[in-house]
Amino acid sequence: MSSSVSTARTARFTLDPDFTVGEVSPRLFGSFVEHLGRCVYTGIFEPGHPSADEAGLRTDVLELIRELGVTAIRYPGGNFVSGYRWEDSVGPVEQRPRRLDLAWRSTETNRFGLGEFIDFLRKVGPQAEPMLAVNLGTRGVAEAIQLQEYANHPSGTALSDLRAEHGDKDPFGIRLWCLGNEMDGPWQTGHKTAEEYGRLAAETARAMRQIDRDVELVACGSSSRAMPTFAAWEATVLQETYDLVDYVSLHAYYEEKDGDRDSFLASAVDMESFIENVVATCDHVGARLKSAKRINLSFDEWNVWYMSRYEAEAQADPLNWPEAPRLLEDGYSVTDAVVFGSLLIALLRHADRVTVACLAQLVNVIAPIMTEPGGPAWRQTTFFPFAQAARHGRGQVLDVRVDSPTYRTAAYGDVPLLHATAVRDPATGAVTVFAVNRSRTEPLPLQVAVRGLGVTRVVEHSVLGDADPDARNTLAEPDRVTPHEGAGAHLSDDALRVDLEPLSWTMIRLA
Repeated sequence: MSSSVSTARTARFTLDPDFTVGEVSPRLFGSFVEHLGRCVYTGIFEPGHPSADEAGLRTDVLELIRELGVTAIRYPGGNFVSGYRWEDSVGPVEQRPRRLDLAWRSTETNRFGLGEFIDFLRKVGPQAEPMLAVNLGTRGVAEAIQLQEYANHPSGTALSDLRAEHGDKDPFGIRLWCLGNEMDGPWQTGHKTAEEYGRLAAETARAMRQIDRDVELVACGSSSRAMPTFAAWEATVLQETYDLVDYVSLHAYYEEKDGDRDSFLASAVDMESFIENVVATCDHVGARLKSAKRINLSFDEWNVWYMSRYEAEAQADPLNWPEAPRLLEDGYSVTDAVVFGSLLIALLRHADRVTVACLAQLVNVIAPIMTEPGGPAWRQTTFFPFAQAARHGRGQVLDVRVDSPTYRTAAYGDVPLLHATAVRDPATGAVTVFAVNRSRTEPLPLQVAVRGLGVTRVVEHSVLGDADPDARNTLAEPDRVTPHEGAGAHLSDDALRVDLEPLSWTMIRLA
């Protein structure tokens, strides 16, 4: 850590039940299943695996997904969706066509399709909600409403009756739909200008609402804050769609670049600024349109992703279109997990406007869960902060204003060593504090005033940290990194006091 650390010694904030950010939407703990690499094939779906059920789903993976606590699951992409023909993914498996997937230079067998995805969600549990993307890259309005009719109409039409013929008498009940994916990206099959996409999204939204006025629709925002059209894209798209959609999407990935770990640890500074910029853009368009409606945010792709590694390895054989290749299988370190936890904190701190979020992705592809074909499944380091937040980060997010020592970063200037939030369960009064210490070398004393909360004891103190910041879980050592019980957290004189371990994610539960 840089020698420019502030001379202040203790980080502080105050919690008060009368000062809240907003209620956490269950959808904040969503994830993402794309037909990319081994996310589907040998990830969640592997007929013949010792743990596979009658449908070919890996039950060992299902158990880990339930433990992770994911809710809304976005499908089938991602870049994949811009070449997706939904008709290929339904009906008798032996009659489904093999197709080239331009997005990831792979061959898609369609052995796992829409019906299998819905069956997978049902087995994950009632909290697992489908979030389906429609192809607005190479297709358009007609195909979107055909898919909606097939998926959601009860019966009595050609497409709803076809679904019943395929073995699904009951409609899928999909409420949440993405109007395409990253349509601002030149890499996207069917890439469009903001004007072209805004018009197409509006036309699609109108048609989908003619079938069901209560569907919830997500318009594509910028595929990253670094896009040259960022903010102007959102403003143009929302000018066309503001009264027709419910959300605008955000995507962001972070990695350590050129050995600058201090800036990497501060990645959430960028994420929070990104969120606030999009909120400002949405509200500006709403004001200009004199609309009382409020657009919320769907942060439906976020994670730590070493994208530069993928780009360096992406010089594929142009004649080779493999099935389910090993793509984007990043192994996550303790450092990655601390940054990941900080990104979770950023989402919670903006729970008033970020009401959908999807960790990209769920299995094998930049994922918290890894599998080996024919072999075991295991938890990556990033699994643990997500599982803890999904379980205990429910209720009202309390307004946390941090007073913290700072350190100097090349990317973001002076940054607080502490990144934190707190969530209160209104039913029980229990409070959970999530905190990250960005210092790589020093513990950080923390004092939290809790007057008025009625909490009297520390119920749990869990820490994810390690003497080796690059330690990770692997096939050979699947449990090398796990959370451990923290020491020294105590409540007295209406204050929580604790020393946060260096380079750590901490969860403290109070009751």
